[in-house]
Amino acid sequence: MTEGFDMLLTVAQDIKTIKAYLLNFHKSRLEQFSDEWIDGQVVMQTLHVSKRTLQSLRDSGVLPYSRINGKFYYKVSDMEALLESNYSPSKSKHYGDQ
Repeated sequence: MTEGFDMLLTVAQDIKTIKAYLLNFHKSRLEQFSDEWIDGQVVMQTLHVSKRTLQSLRDSGVLPYSRINGKFYYKVSDMEALLESNYSPSKSKHYGDQ
């Protein structure tokens, strides 16, 4: 009786270990692919650019993309990187500075 109970406890512990491993694996996979993708229309609205300008950004390799069935998708992080790489802090004095 005790031997069967010990075996059952061992199996239960093994199941808990496997469950923890699978949850951790699933979480790491989700984090890996968590970057949000948006379509070209949203990119044009966000960056205030035309369809042709967006095409130029694609063609020049400035803005990476993915194409599925003729529709273009972009990573939000790539848009942020583009904006950061072109960021130019103001060199003028702040309003009110003497």
